[in-house]
Amino acid sequence: MTAVHEPQSPAAVPGRLAGRVAIVTGASRGIGLGVAQRLVAEGAKVGITARKPEALAEAVDALGGVANAVAVPGKGDDPAHRVDAVRRISEAFGPVDILVNNTGINPVYGPLVELDLGAARKIFEVNVLSTLAWVQELCRTGLRERGGAIVNVSSVGAVRPSRAIAFYGITKAAMNHLTLNLAAELAPTVRVNGVAPAVVKTRFARALYEGHEEETARQYPLGRLGVPEDVASAVAFLVSADASWITGQTLVIDGGALLGAPSGVGAE
Repeated sequence: MTAVHEPQSPAAVPGRLAGRVAIVTGASRGIGLGVAQRLVAEGAKVGITARKPEALAEAVDALGGVANAVAVPGKGDDPAHRVDAVRRISEAFGPVDILVNNTGINPVYGPLVELDLGAARKIFEVNVLSTLAWVQELCRTGLRERGGAIVNVSSVGAVRPSRAIAFYGITKAAMNHLTLNLAAELAPTVRVNGVAPAVVKTRFARALYEGHEEETARQYPLGRLGVPEDVASAVAFLVSADASWITGQTLVIDGGALLGAPSGVGAE
């Protein structure tokens, strides 16, 4: 039996993002909080959003307090929230030049042929249209003129069938195409890329691994599930000057999952 490998935390690059101001949506926990922590570790100031004020307040503490982070609670598909968030974060730290679109929902599981269409519309509204809306709001406040970088958090479900969470994957496939088109439209001053994780150990993804983590991890050539730091390090690279000639790409972060199960797994 193959053991679950323990991840090695990628090291931050101190000062790489000094002077930068970021918005990370859906950042009270999980991948979003992990991304915010990595950006702060590399010198950025961050504004974080999510629905629950209490969880956001705890996240600000985890980020080192108000010197590093400001929280703006609200729903990502609420236009007034987006306007308020950009205003408050800019007033606290200066003009925003990094956007990480991490907010995503998936309230339904099951076959597409049984999918409630009202739920599907809500998933699309939050996962796709609000992603575009955040970009529009920052462009309205001068992002194209000052330059910057955007990263959209997609999913490996966008590039392969996802059974119980199929429509979530469909919305992330739309996000990938949105990333391509925004990259073409906003060049040369704003770079737009994406990351597409496989299963990452967060509360959001718990139903995909809880109770059978070791079995699930054996399907990954690198022998383990992802952790938020795996995604955060890639995002930090993509928004940094180290990626200054990269735009329009969605980086799959999947422990080799798309390669298929390692040789011998399931052969007994």
